[in-house]
Amino acid sequence: MHFQRLEDLRIDADKTQQEIADVLNCKREVYRRYEKGIHEIPVWAVIALAKYYRVSTDYLLGLSDRK
Repeated sequence: MHFQRLEDLRIDADKTQQEIADVLNCKREVYRRYEKGIHEIPVWAVIALAKYYRVSTDYLLGLSDRK
């Protein structure tokens, strides 16, 4: 499943895939696969990104439009 908000939030924050991969302590290619929906993003990464971007996990996953 492709999570467009992962990419949108990253771009809005003026961050590179490498910078977000560093936040998650993973390789850029791994993060790219999460962003493009090639690999399922683990729950711990969703939580970490929600905290990083200061949004809800539902917003991050596209289940809500409320940040």
